[in-house]
Amino acid sequence: MAQTGEIINRVEKSPLLTINLEDYYPHGERVQLDIAPWLFQGMILKEKDFRAEVKEHDWSKYQDQFVAITCSADAIVPTWAYMLIASKLQEYAKMFIFGSKTELEKILFKNSLEKINPEDYTDKKLVIKGCSDLKITEFAYVEIVRLLKPVASSIMYGEPCSTVPIYKAPRKK
Repeated sequence: MAQTGEIINRVEKSPLLTINLEDYYPHGERVQLDIAPWLFQGMILKEKDFRAEVKEHDWSKYQDQFVAITCSADAIVPTWAYMLIASKLQEYAKMFIFGSKTELEKILFKNSLEKINPEDYTDKKLVIKGCSDLKITEFAYVEIVRLLKPVASSIMYGEPCSTVPIYKAPRKK
């Protein structure tokens, strides 16, 4: 068989569809708001003092940020205290949750990935891009498989030139 010397890019011609989770990364600063310093002796919430802290706090510093509200002290904090903080953050933060920054990251990605229409990937061979410049959590990789496995014909992880098989749909009879 004679060679023409022409280089053929097999990856470019393959039916593989690459999904880069960086495309779904919610951009913005993530911060944690710990209310422990607002507690009397680090463990008791005194309503009057707490309300004063909330009132004097500079909420504008959370402008367009993602905020995780937490209390690092082993204290009993009434639910209304977190609700009061939420009411203040509502004006400034892009989004806020009660929980850790790790939980915040999960929720941000879950919300972002829910914008995907799984039907767009029906019977497609997918590669979930593995290398990224941003910190993509394992949660995001698991979530994309949860969303797309029911419709995809196959799912692989890595790069189109070097993949690890994750799922292959049974052949239709």
